[in-house]
Amino acid sequence: LPRMQSSGSKTCPCPCPSTALREVASMYFTMIAVFLVILVVALQGSAPRGSDFPYKVPLDPQGLLELSWNVSYPEQVVHFQLLVRDLRFGLLFGMSDRGEFENADLAVLWSDGHNSYFGDAWSDAQGQLHMDSQQDYQLLGARRAPEGLYLLFRRAFSTCDPKDYLIEDGTVHLIYGILEKPVHSLQAINVSALHRGLQRVQLLKPNITVPELPSDMKTMEITAPNVVIPSQETTYWCYMTELPYDFPKHHIIMYEPVITAGNEALVHHMEVFQCTAEFDSFPHYNGPCDSKMKPDRLNYCRHVLAAWAMGAQAFYYPKEAGLAFGGPGSSRYLRLEIHYHNPLVFKGRHDSSGIRLYYTATLRRYDAGIMELGLVYTPVMAIPPGEDAFILRGYCTDKCTQLALPAAGIRIFASQLHTHLAGRKVVTVLSRDGRERQVVNADGHYSPHFQEIRMLKEMVAVFPGDELVTTCTYNTEDRSRATVGGFGILEEMCVNYVHYYPQTQLELCKSAVDPGYLHRYFNLVNRFNDEEVCTCPQVSVPQQFFSVPWNTFNRDVLKSLYGFAPISMHCNKSSAVRFP
Repeated sequence: LPRMQSSGSKTCPCPCPSTALREVASMYFTMIAVFLVILVVALQGSAPRGSDFPYKVPLDPQGLLELSWNVSYPEQVVHFQLLVRDLRFGLLFGMSDRGEFENADLAVLWSDGHNSYFGDAWSDAQGQLHMDSQQDYQLLGARRAPEGLYLLFRRAFSTCDPKDYLIEDGTVHLIYGILEKPVHSLQAINVSALHRGLQRVQLLKPNITVPELPSDMKTMEITAPNVVIPSQETTYWCYMTELPYDFPKHHIIMYEPVITAGNEALVHHMEVFQCTAEFDSFPHYNGPCDSKMKPDRLNYCRHVLAAWAMGAQAFYYPKEAGLAFGGPGSSRYLRLEIHYHNPLVFKGRHDSSGIRLYYTATLRRYDAGIMELGLVYTPVMAIPPGEDAFILRGYCTDKCTQLALPAAGIRIFASQLHTHLAGRKVVTVLSRDGRERQVVNADGHYSPHFQEIRMLKEMVAVFPGDELVTTCTYNTEDRSRATVGGFGILEEMCVNYVHYYPQTQLELCKSAVDPGYLHRYFNLVNRFNDEEVCTCPQVSVPQQFFSVPWNTFNRDVLKSLYGFAPISMHCNKSSAVRFP
């Protein structure tokens, strides 16, 4: 097997090649591509050890393509292992901004029916493939095993190549395509005609040391009871269960997914919620979350105990903290929510997936807490239609942290970012003494369809007087009227659920624009526009936003309002009572 050589150093910062040199290199690599022959059919051997690639995810719904990978932070490199169970005439694998096949960064394996070739390629704005002047997907090996063909290759996080995708923290949109027929050249591949799809993962997993688990640890499986997965693309399934009577306080110290064999490509993500303690009982329910038969009381089961998304491993709490459940003041009732993604509309598939909690009666030093940062769920924060990158910010101010946090501060160890369908980027930044000090969590390729609790690479210490600013970027190019804040899926949110210890009374530290200043905005719109926006008290804020004519002036003034107007601060205790 010839090993493909790279063209020089690939680590940044580096003096990147000039345009002229790139053009020469491009011609050179196009000429030598035909020599990068992989005799995959003749290769035999055993499968690589799974321990070498700790992270794994199915790429396609049928499970024909399975990706495993590991991350080397010292080398700034990701090693990939791609298992192809039924190789036809090749495949495409790569990354793009939002999962598009245009302007994508690709590794391509193709066959002309006699020989097979491998190369680093990119697609232009029309989806046409081109051989890359810099071969940064480096082939390390190919191996045939009983279960299929293994391809091993590597890719640096950053390559200095403008045609390459920069691998960063946060969500990565992986794309794949399967070649059903032989092709005589890379340029002859018609991307639009391929069997293709996308998968979202967090490639750059944090290098976490697994804490030692206690000897008295017990497990509890919260799983769906033999659900028949509906034959539709997207289903959210809700199942109610309960803890035993008089279940004492325990600490959850770890959890992991339990996936029914054969359904690995269908179970997209899962969450376990604890219900509010203000109700003595909750009705049993096992059915779609959007069904009219679902009891309204289930909407009061919102306290997250565990969350898993495809590609995530087991979640461990720090050795000094655990998430409390059970005992006085804690509800016995839990809601399991499973998102099934069934694009091939399989029928009659049974599923008993869920989450396995590991817990201990030997309480750790600290209770872990969950705090909401970002924007209050209110329609006063809105996004005009037709925006490609509209920004909203939510503040946890120094006055709130000064009042609510202990003198020794808190330690944030995990974070779950959340928006609805228009969200594209989310970042939370810690500021101290008026200066930005640290990024708590950032996702520049955020997708509302891929939300998981992510362990941070390093803990973030927050002290009284610190500020936490959460910025969300939205795209409403496909919408014809304003998108307001709220709970509905077509309304918007901007939230970071941070997991921290020690637990405090502060459960919500969020903001929104001062409503009085928004009223002034609507009055200003009336003064400068022919179409009148009714500002009478009986007309709701969403109705006022829906009647705004969205010209450039009205858009710019709204952006300025959100940037400079005073804010209404919500600094709330667990009981929903505000700190004074």
